[in-house]
Amino acid sequence: MKMLSRSRRHYLARFSFFLITLALMTGIAGCSGSIIEYDLAIASTTGGLVATPGVGTFACATGTVVNLEAKPEAGYHFVAWTGDVSTVADVNDATTAITMDSDYSIIASFAFGPQYIPMVAAGGYHTMGLKVGGTMVAAGYNSAGQCNVGGWTNIIQVATGYGHTVGLRANGTVVAVGHNIYEQCNVGNWTDIIQVAADGYHTVGLRFDGTVVAVGKNISGQCDVGDWTDIIQVAAGGYHTVGLRANGTVLAVGNKESGQCDVGDWADIIQVAAGEYHTVGLKANGTVVVVGDNTYKQCYVGSWMNIIQVAAGEYHTVGLKSDGTVVVAGYNIYGQCDAGGWTDIIQVTAGHGHTAGLKSDGSVVAVGHNTYGQCDLSGWNLN
Repeated sequence: MKMLSRSRRHYLARFSFFLITLALMTGIAGCSGSIIEYDLAIASTTGGLVATPGVGTFACATGTVVNLEAKPEAGYHFVAWTGDVSTVADVNDATTAITMDSDYSIIASFAFGPQYIPMVAAGGYHTMGLKVGGTMVAAGYNSAGQCNVGGWTNIIQVATGYGHTVGLRANGTVVAVGHNIYEQCNVGNWTDIIQVAADGYHTVGLRFDGTVVAVGKNISGQCDVGDWTDIIQVAAGGYHTVGLRANGTVLAVGNKESGQCDVGDWADIIQVAAGEYHTVGLKANGTVVVVGDNTYKQCYVGSWMNIIQVAAGEYHTVGLKSDGTVVVAGYNIYGQCDAGGWTDIIQVTAGHGHTAGLKSDGSVVAVGHNTYGQCDLSGWNLN
């Protein structure tokens, strides 16, 4: 075997020492924090999964923008990202991103039921449309900004008062715009809301636990709902509030002068609606009961059958039949009751002096008072 010369061996030794020193220096530099990593822990609630990047704990270099995508299972919808969400771009968007500058733990929250179902809501002199994507369209009178909903997103239900508009977001919070002299739009601190109602000058919210909150004008006690429990749906009238209990009975508070709160003997009710001075209840057998002011025959619904949804305007009552046609009773000075020829309707709403209906193809029809263009909805498609 050929032996290396002394000078050759000396060179190799020096070169090896250099490599070892370089490796040690690199290791020290790494430990000194030139590349900082943070942990991102991701979990999900029942009803969905995190498709990107998945569920688990991920090591991410500082400044990394991690894409997030949550997908609900059938029958569920995405609610929000919760937990350490200070750097999440949009907590209400299932597809968003988080910027890593610390250790974070986030949860994709899902809830049972559909998320975005299109609907229409008729107010005093304005009409709102909720689109499938959770955004809004509006038509009509906008003196107090009640139609300024162009920037709303993730809305799952909308309600309208005389001059204000209320939107329920998928995460259970509520937004409101419009007339606020009675603080009917002061809903910014509401949470865990699953349904909203509005009329006149007050706003009502149903919470997940079956309790109820209300803000706005309370001259008749229409906001005195703090002790209600076991409620599954609420309705707001001109000066009264109605609550449907899980057992099919009904509660009401507020103005009683016309008997609109005389609902104590109602049973087997599956939906309620409230007008200016009357209250409407849909029974499980498809018939309808009404109490309150009947000056304009808005309570003449005794012959109605096969009704699947009801709505109440100021002085008129609307019923949606199982075959997609509509029946209306009450004040008709503006033609708000002229919906007899409608077909293929899947939801109805009644305003101060107009009536609107959502068709199965996403288009909207309307009749009645139209001074402010609240019935000019022919171009709408909410699907």
